[in-house]
Amino acid sequence: MEIKSRVPGKIVRFEKQVGDQVIVKDILIIMEAMKMRQVIPSPVAGVVKEYKVQPGDRVSAGAVVAIVE
Repeated sequence: MEIKSRVPGKIVRFEKQVGDQVIVKDILIIMEAMKMRQVIPSPVAGVVKEYKVQPGDRVSAGAVVAIVE
């Protein structure tokens, strides 16, 4: 499943690594948006397959940031 950013912002760090098991609502990414920390949680249980971004990247709302299968 593609995980998308809800708001535009800057990727700060990953909370889970590629290959990690996740459950629903596990935090995948911390980002900064509007000078506040925002979290991107996993909407599904599975394994983190890939990140489409790197820390420091700026993303727009709706951008695919990760893949969880």
